[in-house]
Amino acid sequence: MNGLKVSELSFSYGTKPALENVSLEVPAGRFCALLGPNGAGKSTLFALLTRLLSSPGGRIQIAGHDLTKTPGAALSKLGIVFQQPTLDLDLSVRQNLSYFAALHGIAGRDATRRIDAALDKLAMLERATEKARNLNGGHRRRAEIARALIHDPAVLLLDEPTVGLDAAARASITGHVHQLSKEGTTVLWATHLTDEVGRDDQLVILHQARVLAQGRCEEVCGDAPLADRFLTLTAQPR
Repeated sequence: MNGLKVSELSFSYGTKPALENVSLEVPAGRFCALLGPNGAGKSTLFALLTRLLSSPGGRIQIAGHDLTKTPGAALSKLGIVFQQPTLDLDLSVRQNLSYFAALHGIAGRDATRRIDAALDKLAMLERATEKARNLNGGHRRRAEIARALIHDPAVLLLDEPTVGLDAAARASITGHVHQLSKEGTTVLWATHLTDEVGRDDQLVILHQARVLAQGRCEEVCGDAPLADRFLTLTAQPR
């Protein structure tokens, strides 16, 4: 099982709930959009999935590994792209990826092969020698996604990866990540933008710490556009 499963996960900051009994499941090789307005709890969920935070209850399984019982095995199957950029701007694209590979104990020809393959998937191989600071925002994001793929993760988490990018760059990156899911990577893509979600994508709508709806986008929306369905759901008072 190379998917992602979250069961009855809750978390609070003091007395303020950030997540309340959140459950979701992303089958292997599926693209799942975690859609919610700012403050919905998306980043808190990602912090729990990556063990930056821990929950007193609930369960997280990553590629069949329980995050609490076998954290090393679970996290080894995870690739992560956080909302805030993390490239070293003074290093080249290849140097950034080489450093990350070394952290995973990957070196020599194996590292070169993996880096080339990851960059090629994101159409970034020809930019491998460029310094990160010379790339535009979209290409920096592609480099970060490529870096997250070096250790062949089963599950890829992306926390609002297109924030601050123009429409063309957003469409390009969304397209690349959809292709990764078609090739077998399980993807959880957090966003507040409805145009990044396809009708055939799996969808989880998160609002005020709770899951309001989930399933295939087309099933959740029916005949209505996603933007309209999203606004209707998130406008309802709790």
